[in-house]
Amino acid sequence: MFKLNINKKVVRDPEFIENLFSSTWAAWFWLVVRLYVGWQWITAGWHKVTDPAWVQTGEALKGYWERAVAIPETGRPAITFGWYRSFLSGLLESGSYTWFAKLIAYGELLVGIALILGIFTGFAAFFGAFMNFNFMLAGSASTNPVLFILAFLLMMAWKVAGYIGLDNIVLPMLGTPWRPRPEK
Repeated sequence: MFKLNINKKVVRDPEFIENLFSSTWAAWFWLVVRLYVGWQWITAGWHKVTDPAWVQTGEALKGYWERAVAIPETGRPAITFGWYRSFLSGLLESGSYTWFAKLIAYGELLVGIALILGIFTGFAAFFGAFMNFNFMLAGSASTNPVLFILAFLLMMAWKVAGYIGLDNIVLPMLGTPWRPRPEK
């Protein structure tokens, strides 16, 4: 029988990567990224929450989904994956666009606010990346690939990405303090 002998050694990241994702000096870099991504979400969300076609009827989302699920006679459809087309078609048929549009509009706004304030930065970045991923699955490129990558990096840097922000106050109160790594 095969037995894997694993020593309990820690494989360290390169110093640059460790500093970028774990050192508080990098918080200034992540502040710039956070503010940029947060502003993009606030801009997109504000546009939607002030538009009755998003927050009252959901017709804007319905139109977006209808265009996304359409299969043209020539060329490629916007959605590559059939399972995602079926998912959106099911949401369309059930009339879910009426409540889903509100969820998207206010979700975008809340993600942007959280990123700008630096509160629950890792969670906000996750939900932003999740929305970007879904927009890309629906065939909408726009700024979504760049925002997805930046959100992914913010998730990886969650310990310091909100350090210059409310995370520095809130996370230690919740039991997630920043502690220096013990030297070996």
